[in-house]
Amino acid sequence: MAGKLLQFCVSNSFVRTFSNRMVRSVPLPFVDTFKGESMNRICRMRYLIVPALFTAAFIGAQSAGAQGMGMNKEMQKGSASAAQMQRMMQSWPKASKEAAMYMMKKYGKPMHMNEHMAMWGRTGQWKRTIVYNYEMNHQFPGPHTDVMQQWIDYKTPLDKYDELAMYDGSVVVERTNGELSARCDKEAANFLALNLANEIATGRRSVSDARKMYGEQVMAMKAGRSAPYTEKLMFNPAMGGTADPDHPDM
Repeated sequence: MAGKLLQFCVSNSFVRTFSNRMVRSVPLPFVDTFKGESMNRICRMRYLIVPALFTAAFIGAQSAGAQGMGMNKEMQKGSASAAQMQRMMQSWPKASKEAAMYMMKKYGKPMHMNEHMAMWGRTGQWKRTIVYNYEMNHQFPGPHTDVMQQWIDYKTPLDKYDELAMYDGSVVVERTNGELSARCDKEAANFLALNLANEIATGRRSVSDARKMYGEQVMAMKAGRSAPYTEKLMFNPAMGGTADPDHPDM
């Protein structure tokens, strides 16, 4: 491949013209110091050096493009099979693997995946879901690790931010984007977290009551009893229109 490109570059009239100009652009005092055969060698070399530089640059650009395509191919795994996903998740913690396989079984294959995360777009009531390849230690309502984050569009009242922070550190409010998300190890827990967050944001439940209700719903779910807050979002999340770009203040 490189040989053909070099042959093309040497025969290309543009490169030859450019070579001539490069040699002619060398300052005369420098050229005058070379006599006879030395000068002839420089003139002959111009037809090899410059095309070679063009060839190297072309191959480098092609290589960079190929690497970019490879990375893009790695990220876009919409057609990945369960076996391929398992291979990509070999080094993932158990909780991350279980969350990713749960999502694939319920909603289908991820929209994007690499060795660091798997991401789904809009699925069910969720705007976006990401399963990470690392665990975040979380002790509320009991010891577990957060590996899966799920978003909805939500315009949180500004005077409720502090209350939501006191309620659950894994509920994340994003004012500018107009989003609300929950991080846990299971979708049911994320449903629960956001259902209670919505009740706090709308003034229907206090922080202490929400935290108590959270524990009760988790215990009921683990015991196989009815736990409706863990089954779905009990409110209709917005479909856009929740962003808050703020305003200039300078």
